[in-house]
Amino acid sequence: MDKKIAILATHGFEESELKSPKETLEQQGWTVHIVSPEAEEIKAWAKTNWGQAYKVDKVLSQTRPSDYDALVLPGGVINPDQLRTNRDAIAFVKHFFDEHKPVGAICHGPQVLINAEVVNGRTLTSVEAIKMDLKNAGARWVDEEVVVDNGLVTSRTPKDLPAFNKKMVEEIREGVHA
Repeated sequence: MDKKIAILATHGFEESELKSPKETLEQQGWTVHIVSPEAEEIKAWAKTNWGQAYKVDKVLSQTRPSDYDALVLPGGVINPDQLRTNRDAIAFVKHFFDEHKPVGAICHGPQVLINAEVVNGRTLTSVEAIKMDLKNAGARWVDEEVVVDNGLVTSRTPKDLPAFNKKMVEEIREGVHA
């Protein structure tokens, strides 16, 4: 079954947290687009310095979330901080929750979910640095390698990517979560 997945990112995303899920999802035979407020390309952050540039497949302002079956939000410190103040990005994210589509967020990625106001009452995990932000937004934060809450898949850091990727594939296969 063909699926279409959006990875929403901008400059400063943690390289492994975009690259690894993208490769895993493409290995399923699915179409994966990097969607960004920026045109042409965005630059990764690779642990301690700027990493590679990645081609942007779709510019956010010209992209309809209804075209996608699932969403992935990579972390990095800079990336989610930029996206969470972008109205188009927040509206894009909210669509997936309104339609009960699978969403994956890793590391600092859940910061975007706070501003989209979709974490209240949900159980999730993240990098330790944003634990209190999530709790203050009404989330139940747990320290586990991967957490699934009704189609929302969250993980802490790049070391959790194997578990994150596996659960993302499962949730996307399941589809809409009523």
